[in-house]
Amino acid sequence: MTILSKRLPADERKAMTVATVVQLAAEQNPGEITTTVIAKRMDLTQGALFRHFPCKDAIWQAVMEWVAEDLLGRVDQGAQNAATPLTALEAIFAAHLDFVITYPGVPRILFYELQRAEDTAAKQMVRTLIKRYSERLIILLERGKTQGELALHINVAAAAALFLGMVQGLVMQSLIAGEPGKIDTKAQEVFALYRRSIRSNA
Repeated sequence: MTILSKRLPADERKAMTVATVVQLAAEQNPGEITTTVIAKRMDLTQGALFRHFPCKDAIWQAVMEWVAEDLLGRVDQGAQNAATPLTALEAIFAAHLDFVITYPGVPRILFYELQRAEDTAAKQMVRTLIKRYSERLIILLERGKTQGELALHINVAAAAALFLGMVQGLVMQSLIAGEPGKIDTKAQEVFALYRRSIRSNA
């Protein structure tokens, strides 16, 4: 997608910049995405880009803020539309994988950002995202135990960490294979194992 309009309100221009970075990250190494590359894709000058973002790190922070808002929105929607805590967890799992399939550049940006030695604002945003995501999972897991759907002995913090680890593992394998669109080929079997490990046998 080529950004055509040069006369957009500030909020729309920022949103377009985020969308452009996500698209570029799906096509090339995120470390090679410079402000020059971003501006060229948007058919802008760097000066025009810098009127909305003071530096590249500010753009990366905006990308992470968008990721957090969009992904957590999908998580919340999946949980709200589910009949039980366990079906909510499965819906969230599917929604997260669908997000990655829709935006394959996002995990590449995340892995690139987390490899940087400095503690950037974007990296802090990732930590906040994981914390907020985990809190939602823990609430569902506790609710499942209370309702008798999940085993009383499970450690909910560990179960939440395992849930996130499953998603991250599938994403990593799809990136290594160079086939992010096929991330869901093993998803059902993986979640089935998770379901059996936390479900109540009563």
